[in-house]
Amino acid sequence: MLDFVREPSIYLAALIGVLAVFFVRRGRWVAIALLAGTVAINLARIWPYSFLAPAQIPLPDHVDGMSCAKVLSLNVLQTNDRYQRTADLIDRVDPDIVLLMETNGQWLDALEPQLSRYGYRLERLLDNTYGMIFATKLDVDRAAMVSATDTDTPTLYATLRTDDGARFEVVGLHPRPPRPGRSTENRDAIIARAGARTPDRLSNVLAIGDFNDVPWSRTTQNFREEGGYLDPRAGRGSYATFPASLVTFGWPLDQIMVKDGVKVESLEIGPDVGSDHLPLLARVCVDPAAGQSDAPDAALRRNEGEAD
Repeated sequence: MLDFVREPSIYLAALIGVLAVFFVRRGRWVAIALLAGTVAINLARIWPYSFLAPAQIPLPDHVDGMSCAKVLSLNVLQTNDRYQRTADLIDRVDPDIVLLMETNGQWLDALEPQLSRYGYRLERLLDNTYGMIFATKLDVDRAAMVSATDTDTPTLYATLRTDDGARFEVVGLHPRPPRPGRSTENRDAIIARAGARTPDRLSNVLAIGDFNDVPWSRTTQNFREEGGYLDPRAGRGSYATFPASLVTFGWPLDQIMVKDGVKVESLEIGPDVGSDHLPLLARVCVDPAAGQSDAPDAALRRNEGEAD
């Protein structure tokens, strides 16, 4: 949980250090050294997401000759009743892939005019703030929502096909957040495996969702390493999405990661729609020459029966 306060710790330690220079006399340099160490340790952890760090992938990436799709990933906030703002966002962006989290029956009814325009939809409507709606205009080879991390906490696995026949898998994740007094070791291992073991074992994968975690944490780092993902935000800033009303000092809880033949042409944070999260908007493209399938994962295939 300390990963959530690394940025504030840097600002606070730096401020106290400046004050110590002017107002502390006894033990001044010891205090300054300890505060400088605090800044250095925390800065080292978030460094990959600073503007000074090298980028993991180019943005925009080289996408000539590839089929592309617009992506919208948004935690709508279940109690948010300003449905029209999200509806207007979908109308304006017209995404090809939509992942909405914290959705229940009221949200489905409110967005029915927008969702009805999509050729494929999959819903797991829950009132526990972990409901999920997936919709796409692309061809779907298969899609399922399974309980990969916790009971009544769905994870999306979908295999999509672009107009030129390029196939890629989408992982949509919204795990429960860490809580004080509760070990996250098992949770973190499950989250890492959720990204590494996709049903069709394609090397082309797009991972999106509200991870309830910051990208520099050990949990998300394990997810990237086990799955072989790259992060388009690395080297460009954190792209904070939470809380929507104070993102200058907030956290990048909503993630986007890609691997192999999935390229990112554009990435941005969308406008406030009344949720406590801001939307994540991207345009991704798929190389038709990459991403051949390995042996499918039988365990995940069995779990497809849990999809609504």
